[in-house]
Amino acid sequence: MAFYRAVPLKLSIGHRLFLAVLLSIMTVALVGIETTRWKLFDHPSDVPARIESESVAKLSDALSTQYRQHHDWSFLPADSARRKTWLREELMRSQEDGAAKPGWPTLGYRIGLLDKDRHYLAGAVPNPLIIAFASIDTFARHLVVDGKTVGYLIVATPQNPDDELAVAFLVDQQRNLFIVAAVSVLLSALVAALLATHFRKPIRQLVEGARRLEGARFDTRLTTRRSDELGELADTFNHLAARLEDTERSRQQWIADTAHELRTPLSVLRGQVEALQDGVRSSTPENLAIMLRQVGALTKLVDELYQLARADIGQLSYTKTSNDVWRLVQDLLGGFAEKFRVAGLAVAMGASPACSTVYCDVDRIRQVVTNLLENCVRYTAARGRIEVYGIAVGDELRIEISDSAPGVPEYALGRLGERFFRVEPSRNRQLGGTGLGLALSRQILDAHEGRLEFGPSPLGGLRVTVVLKLAG
Repeated sequence: MAFYRAVPLKLSIGHRLFLAVLLSIMTVALVGIETTRWKLFDHPSDVPARIESESVAKLSDALSTQYRQHHDWSFLPADSARRKTWLREELMRSQEDGAAKPGWPTLGYRIGLLDKDRHYLAGAVPNPLIIAFASIDTFARHLVVDGKTVGYLIVATPQNPDDELAVAFLVDQQRNLFIVAAVSVLLSALVAALLATHFRKPIRQLVEGARRLEGARFDTRLTTRRSDELGELADTFNHLAARLEDTERSRQQWIADTAHELRTPLSVLRGQVEALQDGVRSSTPENLAIMLRQVGALTKLVDELYQLARADIGQLSYTKTSNDVWRLVQDLLGGFAEKFRVAGLAVAMGASPACSTVYCDVDRIRQVVTNLLENCVRYTAARGRIEVYGIAVGDELRIEISDSAPGVPEYALGRLGERFFRVEPSRNRQLGGTGLGLALSRQILDAHEGRLEFGPSPLGGLRVTVVLKLAG
């Protein structure tokens, strides 16, 4: 038993446009024809079917008589164009009794003559397509001479007697209608070809560009200059390609920076171990402490990378509850008091804001504020100053942490928070971090629908603002 699976038909844009234009032209033509028919129907015929039947019978007798005299159809006009009107004239001559009732002329446009093999001889014989399209009925009257059928009179009749004029028009003009249909098809093909050419080039460029992007060629750009939707799509494609190129560049830079950051502590640690192996250094507590610091730096770097990677894929967990963030900041400042004293920094804290309750993960927010305070200790010059203020503005809580010199250049403010970015040279001393802390802080605040803002501090250094949504 054979099984057949339907295969979807794939049409090119040219074929689709051709069908669309052709259907449009056909629709207009149908509307026009139906309008014509409606106009014609507005003048109904009053000719009884009996009169038409009598007219066909008289014509049949006249044609049979002439056939009997000539023994064939040789008496028909030789000119094919003349034969169309000849049968109409014969019908008029057969009405010798003056029974030409209103509407009888339409019969001459709806009647045709065929030979015994049903080949066309004269008059108007409706095409099968016209018959099917206009729902026309036909009946054939046999022409019998000496007991033999020598031909047929074919009469096209409407299903509704009031449609005689419409049927007569369609049958008489069927050749012209087919010419119009053929011209419509040719015009459809021409218009579709022009439209397809107009659309195919930018679409092909989009397809080829997408394939190049698939092959990691992110420098791909489209040169299409159009003001329509395809032009807008090309612009969007270029923006996407630029974004992918920047992302790939950032990924490569991140890999290079990660390797660099890992190499430094590993090199120091390797040097210490080799010195111990060679007997250059002994395993004193001081030397072991140096090695332990390098291990701690590596551990911190790997932990930050791990947390950033989890944040990127949305796997950094958060347990949010209502918390007084200003109270949290106060507690952290108290815990940093000794570090500030050792670094020679003076600290000033502003008044409590009117509202400081935030729906957040208190441990993650503590991680953010701790990182910012550590940066103040690490980067602010001795005998400097740190000021911390809190203010509620609308539905937001703003925690501002400002420090004194050295400051951050204007060009670098927009890059703070990028992974591994550190300002050169004054705020990137030997004790500086990896530049991942601010990047992780931004990720945490994004998860809280907050943000991290940077700007110049009135004290001469950097001002960092933590913005969080207040609990409703």
